[in-house]
Amino acid sequence: MHNLFYDDDVQGLRPDTRDRAEIDDKYKWNVDDIYDDWADWEADMEAIGESMDDLVALKGTLDSGPESVLKAYRLSDRIGIISYKLYRYPQLIFDVDQRNNAVQARLQQVQQLFAEFQAKSAWLTPEILTIDEETMEQWIEETPELEPYRFPISEIYRNQEHVLDEAGEQILAYGSRFRSAPREIYRALTTADISFEEIELSDGETVEVSFGEYAHILQTRRVQDDRRRAFEALYSIFEDKRNTFASLYAATCQRDWAQAQARNYESTAEAALDGDNVPVSVLETLIETAFDGAEPLRRYHRLRKQVLELDEYHSYDGMIPLIDIDKQYPYDEVRDLIIESVSPLGADYQRRMKEALSGGWIDVYENEGKRSGAYSAGVYGVHPYMLLNYTDTLSDVFTLAHELGHTLHTLLSCEEQPFATSSYTIFVAEVASTTNEALLLDHMLANTEGPRNRAILLQRSIDNIAGTFYSQARFADFELRAHRAVEEGRPMTAEQLDQIYFDRLETLYGDCMTLDDLYRVTWARIPHFYNAPYYVYQYATCYASSAKIVEGLLSDDDKEREDTVERYLRLLQSGGNDHPMEQLRRAGVDLEDPSTVGAVTQRMDELVGMLEVELEALDKI
Repeated sequence: MHNLFYDDDVQGLRPDTRDRAEIDDKYKWNVDDIYDDWADWEADMEAIGESMDDLVALKGTLDSGPESVLKAYRLSDRIGIISYKLYRYPQLIFDVDQRNNAVQARLQQVQQLFAEFQAKSAWLTPEILTIDEETMEQWIEETPELEPYRFPISEIYRNQEHVLDEAGEQILAYGSRFRSAPREIYRALTTADISFEEIELSDGETVEVSFGEYAHILQTRRVQDDRRRAFEALYSIFEDKRNTFASLYAATCQRDWAQAQARNYESTAEAALDGDNVPVSVLETLIETAFDGAEPLRRYHRLRKQVLELDEYHSYDGMIPLIDIDKQYPYDEVRDLIIESVSPLGADYQRRMKEALSGGWIDVYENEGKRSGAYSAGVYGVHPYMLLNYTDTLSDVFTLAHELGHTLHTLLSCEEQPFATSSYTIFVAEVASTTNEALLLDHMLANTEGPRNRAILLQRSIDNIAGTFYSQARFADFELRAHRAVEEGRPMTAEQLDQIYFDRLETLYGDCMTLDDLYRVTWARIPHFYNAPYYVYQYATCYASSAKIVEGLLSDDDKEREDTVERYLRLLQSGGNDHPMEQLRRAGVDLEDPSTVGAVTQRMDELVGMLEVELEALDKI
């Protein structure tokens, strides 16, 4: 059995430097697996240009027969595979130092190439639609080589009422490069151009409150005033620029509404969800269920206030562990633990995870100029890459397990699917990550004795529901309301955004915490808001899905466990070969059944009750 908690003197704690050159290479990803150098990258830039020209030359030929359609799709595959490498290489280099203008210029170069190609190839989908659907189905039946493209082609016909003619598609394609502007401006504001504030903590230590350090302080500093100072230091940056962030988000919403109208959708939500064939009712039911089932969340925060013995309980008090246990979770020490935790998924899954952790795939620690957060990014034909900002906290352990879920999903999908259907949807993506987190928690609970350690893990489970389910549903609610305001022609200023956000905070939390006025502007810090519309709600639906799957994986019934493993691995291997709701149904999850989502709020209530029992037992020791 693993020692689940580590003392401060364990070797392998995070580096005490943010100078990337001083961090051991074994904690950095190796982009040489993509290209040996920039010369190879330049060669592929030239090669992809030739392939793009070849595809454009096929314009006007698709109706001549299945061979022409096959040629077009195979060229598209070639372009897509090279595109992964061309984009990821500068992106990964840039993400570990977003002050590097030379690399940013190369990233913009490839983005510009893709935008130009999108405009030049705007004819492709409209031309497919000039071919009768029955004729196309017959061609696919008669041409086995077209079978990998059956689902992508069927999606073109399903969405044909939202496809414009060639001229219209070309006009929209011209604007594709600019649609990423809010995201890129946000990134520059929060990385390359940001100046973090320094604060003096209660023990006299002076620290710069970077994104990583902010999370570290909120998770480790017992003195409430330290957490308050960190909160005010970080969010005063967003407060000072709130009008700029509001302009960026208003532009994002206007962009989304313009795109939805251009494609004949009645709302931005319909436009965003229709790509996955997900009804808007799924989003609305999620939000309604989360807010209606908020009492267990409030119960938890009232318990926290009592246990922490605080006169006032604030949002920045929500991350500090309830039990004062000064433990670290060094990266080198938790890898085997995470591999053991996924044993219900089989030895082959564990073997692949060990490979992912063996070095070269993961950039572990924070450094100057590195982007915040964590992600797993696939490179078809190479392997996924994972970005972390690991600070040795329990939260970081679960973040590592989370991103490994994405990485294994990508590996299995790319191995089992042709390129055309290798990319899975966001709607399914978070199932793999949250399933890993749930298995890790179960493993740690099963190997932990005593109310002290069990309470720590129960708190982690509860925090996971609070952050993955309730918070993401709240973000989705804000996003839906902001977009609807734009759709109705209402103004979108910093004051309006602050009000929408704060009103819903008060609705969700009630009187269980003191909501500082500065919290009105915390919407400005959510990166997903500036990127893809209606992304965040999928964290919550995926959490509900993974909870159902984990129930089967941990069942006492041998057959149910075996069947669940088979269905789940098939889900991970299915990539994007069907609509995600159908993929999940085959995995045993029906998100149109309100009880699937409602079970999460019931589980939250159960876990809070279990935590109360462990804390009471601890008081008696």
